[in-house]
Amino acid sequence: VLTDERFCRNRSRATGKGKQTSPLPFPLPKNIAVLAGSMIQQDDPEHRRLRNLVNKAFTKRAVGLLEERVESLSQEILDQLEPKREVDLLETYGRQIPTRVIAEMLGVTKDDMQPFAHGLRVLTEGFTGLGVVRTLLWDLRRTAQLVREMVARKQEAPGDDILTALIEAEHEGDRLSEDELVGMVFLLVIAGYETTMHLIGNSVRALAEHPDAVERLRAEPALWDSAVEELLRHRGPVHGTKMQWAKEDVTLHGVTIPKGAGVMPLLGAANHDPRVFEKPDELDITRSPNPHLGFGFGEHFCLGAQLARMETRVALRNLFERNPELRLAVAPDELEIVPVPGWHRHAALPVVLR
Repeated sequence: VLTDERFCRNRSRATGKGKQTSPLPFPLPKNIAVLAGSMIQQDDPEHRRLRNLVNKAFTKRAVGLLEERVESLSQEILDQLEPKREVDLLETYGRQIPTRVIAEMLGVTKDDMQPFAHGLRVLTEGFTGLGVVRTLLWDLRRTAQLVREMVARKQEAPGDDILTALIEAEHEGDRLSEDELVGMVFLLVIAGYETTMHLIGNSVRALAEHPDAVERLRAEPALWDSAVEELLRHRGPVHGTKMQWAKEDVTLHGVTIPKGAGVMPLLGAANHDPRVFEKPDELDITRSPNPHLGFGFGEHFCLGAQLARMETRVALRNLFERNPELRLAVAPDELEIVPVPGWHRHAALPVVLR
């Protein structure tokens, strides 16, 4: 389904109504429309246009330059944590690294850091429960205004950061509009912050439950790259993609999906398919080949995959090198899984550092 041309992501195209930002029959408020119209929601050719522009800001060199900073951040946070015995590792470590990395990538100033951190929570936690009304009517507008102010400052005083690169990105004479820049920042926050935070959290739990894997990684640190790929497969945070819509009647494995019907490809299920992976429910940090779909597939393959891999590898390696006997502070079945469709993430991750 991820590559089948009989499906598309944008419902309006599937139902023959033409390209539009939202599938709803009425206009959305501006800041919601900016979020709804981001690159991840688009089909080609608009998706390709935006991706061509953004690719220039995510070169291998740009990600490589960040690794030293991620290493420093990780060690700094661990220095602060280790006088304590029991901590919520998701909040104190898993959240802190991608928050700081995204902020520095975007060139967020010290004065903007507090409202920016609030904006992160708005974009990643504000669309569930009763708080969604406040998010839509107030918080999202304030967050969008903060981003617009950041864009304006970078236009006046460019820096060595991703936001400046996005502003200056050009492909065949085309540039991102202000709304597209705001949407791209929103996307970076949602895709580059929340997913990495929960990948770190899920991985810590998995490794805490497999001390033999931790012992081997300490003896053979060259296995960390392979381990991260296996953790993405075995306990990745994203279990489903955006909805896809049938452009025509489609029959798959004897089941007919009628034209216009929506389906959600389940990456979590695909990553445990016994036809592809031997003993799929086992964690094997040496698994090879490992054709998992943790970052999707095809034209929508995650743009920040290399950054997420690097942040997770550095975070996990440093954590377990300094705390080789780290364990969960509660029984695994006592950990709360947040009931968000398409996600596998914990509400908290209490651990004992040792």
